[in-house]
Amino acid sequence: MRSRLGCRDLRVTVRARELLHVRALDVAPGRTLAVLGPNGAGKSTLVRALALLSRYHVTGQVLLDGEPAIPAVMRRAVAAVLQRPILRRGTVAANVASGLRLRGVGRAEAIRRSRPWLDALGVAHLAHRDARTVSGGEAQRISIARALAVGPRVLLLDEPFAGLDATTRADLLADLRAALDELDTAVVLVTHDRNEALALAHDTALMIDGHIRQHGDTPAVLDAPADRDCARLLGYTNLLTPRMTGQPGTLAARPEHCHALPDPALAAPGGIVVSGTLRRIVPLGGATRIDITTPDGDLACLTTGEPGLGRSGAVAFTVAAADVRRLDERAAAVPGRSGAMVNGRR
Repeated sequence: MRSRLGCRDLRVTVRARELLHVRALDVAPGRTLAVLGPNGAGKSTLVRALALLSRYHVTGQVLLDGEPAIPAVMRRAVAAVLQRPILRRGTVAANVASGLRLRGVGRAEAIRRSRPWLDALGVAHLAHRDARTVSGGEAQRISIARALAVGPRVLLLDEPFAGLDATTRADLLADLRAALDELDTAVVLVTHDRNEALALAHDTALMIDGHIRQHGDTPAVLDAPADRDCARLLGYTNLLTPRMTGQPGTLAARPEHCHALPDPALAAPGGIVVSGTLRRIVPLGGATRIDITTPDGDLACLTTGEPGLGRSGAVAFTVAAADVRRLDERAAAVPGRSGAMVNGRR
């Protein structure tokens, strides 16, 4: 794979404390990499280091088209969109053209080259509006259009959808995906939302405690967590130990795939059944959460139907064998491992 943006043995430290260590990472032209992780995992630290904009001590190599990157080249090669859009005074059209203007392009030419991106991001009808009067979703569309208008070799997206409502977010994801599919730009998307990764990214890296714990094809990574930390990050929050299941190794399951039954005999054949005690039933609007206590840990089910349970007493937790994932406890024991999985396989 030809790499547009990459790094080797990249470390970020502050006062002798290591914030980030990525042994190797590459993003090819025309591909999007999602860096998925919880708050504080080091995702934004990685993006700043890749852009050569970190305020901390950085060692290792950042590569642009296979060559060591230098700040002057990266300034022209990279465009970034942050969680909070930054708009300049003036019209929406002037804001979208401003990235080109800062690169020395004349006003008329900048307006001409940026106009298609107003259309692509759905803000052409706002072209003559004062940019300071637009909504949050519109402001983010303008920021993305401005970044794409400069024709960047690398696009860095640092949680650009975090402040948007669900409908606005879904529409913007679709428009951005359509735009990126026409480009050979290497894109790095920072997010804590696995649905955003699935919508936009060809590849996904799971970042935990400053290390890439798992990396590969997005559908494969999201469906096959490597260890307990990756499982929790991907929504596989029910961890079924050997004492619970009678099987070797720890299994993981998502609550929405699990069920609580008043009698183990009601469980479908071939599934996994764990005996426990009902702790609580919590209505959550369109779904109901059922929490179950067992001697080896708590479990949860999420159902859209009627639970059919009493308010307390013994219950059976069940999940189909096809809906569990077997975890690699060796990976969990080595938290500094980078790139532990590729394409969902070890």
